[in-house]
Amino acid sequence: MQHQILWADDEIEQLRPHIIFLEKKGFIVTPVTNGEDALALIRKQSFDLVFLDEQMPGMDGLTTLGHLKELRPALPVVMITKSEEEHIMEDAIGSRISDYLIKPVNPNQILLTIKRILDRQRLRNEHSAQIYLRNFNQLSQQIYAAGDWNEWIAIYKQLTQWDIEMESGDEALRQVLMDQFQQANREFGRYIQEEYAYWMREDARDRPRLSPDVLETFVTPLLNDDKPCFFIVIDCMRYDQWLVFESVLNEYFTISTDFYYSILPTATPYARNAIFSGMFPEDIASVYPDLWNMQDDNESSLNRHEDQLLEQFLSRKKPGMKARYEKVLTADDNKRVNDKIKNYLQHPFSAFVFNFVDTLVHSRSDSDVLKEIAPDVAAFRSLTRSWFMHSHLLQILKTLASEDVNIVITTDHGSVRALRDTKVIGDRDTSTSLRYKYGKHLKADRDGAILVKDPSAYRLPRTQLAMNYLFALEDYYFVYPTNYHKYQNKYKDTFQHGGATMEEMILPIVHLKPRR
Repeated sequence: MQHQILWADDEIEQLRPHIIFLEKKGFIVTPVTNGEDALALIRKQSFDLVFLDEQMPGMDGLTTLGHLKELRPALPVVMITKSEEEHIMEDAIGSRISDYLIKPVNPNQILLTIKRILDRQRLRNEHSAQIYLRNFNQLSQQIYAAGDWNEWIAIYKQLTQWDIEMESGDEALRQVLMDQFQQANREFGRYIQEEYAYWMREDARDRPRLSPDVLETFVTPLLNDDKPCFFIVIDCMRYDQWLVFESVLNEYFTISTDFYYSILPTATPYARNAIFSGMFPEDIASVYPDLWNMQDDNESSLNRHEDQLLEQFLSRKKPGMKARYEKVLTADDNKRVNDKIKNYLQHPFSAFVFNFVDTLVHSRSDSDVLKEIAPDVAAFRSLTRSWFMHSHLLQILKTLASEDVNIVITTDHGSVRALRDTKVIGDRDTSTSLRYKYGKHLKADRDGAILVKDPSAYRLPRTQLAMNYLFALEDYYFVYPTNYHKYQNKYKDTFQHGGATMEEMILPIVHLKPRR
């Protein structure tokens, strides 16, 4: 593809040798002598890059730049100037130029600038691809040899970083990476089947931090500090989504990242109740039966008592400490919390649940438009970034960045792109979730699921409705044999949670300290 370049300079005839040089290199260069003509062309056709003279008669370069960015905010612009005055460069850079050059310029200087801007992503992708391919065998060996939960965190981090680095790269190579990700989740599922029941034992020595450990391990030590502490749970956030949020927040905070494992099922009623109570579901149901009700299969109804569970946790671990708790579900909730965020500085501990990512996951399942906008993991990650950039949550964090506070951000579980169906058999009272089930006499293909016949081995409550549990492995989702094809097509390629994959279980927990 030939790149289209617009060059605006009142002395454009003197630059004719430069233009001929670029045309011989395969670029299409359109010359104009003033800002008005440049803007007129930009309204009519697409360009890949603009060279813009700073000192043109009439509409000067900086004025042209302002109008240009209104028309094409993402169009790269290189400012060319005779002046080395600092304020001119600051004005230009503040107006979002991609680069600037000082006259006189030579053809090779121009060519290098073009390549740096237009070929930056291609060169970065090629470099990443070379490194990934050199490390492919080593990473595969790590996957097959992994026998420790720390090793699985390291593997997941590597695969996620490669996924982000190569998201706009060669499709064939991306498929190799996706195949390796699938291979890793297959082995990870086997690892969970072998180790998870041991993690649940009271005498388990070397186990990862799990959902019930989150508050005591990562939050309560900060409550000894003489600063307000903000604990934020972003429902259903994956590690890759956190990384794009982090890239925005690095400007405002010093960020340290750790990891913990979600309990099974990786679903809100279990994982998030475990976080706020500091207890496993079996113990919540036993100690606080009024706060645990499995008669209703509605996820939101099973999390109505998080504030009470948090209160009970603090009464055990930090007697006398009270928490402000907010569940942020709607646009009105977001605005209300944003408007009053400084009021929370008067409290030593405030906890928030932000529901947008989970809402986006469920909305994508039901919307053909959202599936088209976000057809794969990379696009879905980009969609969550777009939300974050315009969210009240970002505004809240920017406000807190100017205060002397501690902020801990985490999630209750992640999600996985469900691409393969597996048949499940259960009675009419079996729960309806697609990545986990509880009921009586459950059956499923052993390659696609973990069957738990003894819930207490997984620290899960056993009731008349929940005699057995099933957790989906890899990218499987459960479909009943009745109306099989209808539900197979309805739920294929949706993001789901509840099962045992790295994306659902290995979760970031981060400590933000304002740079101030």
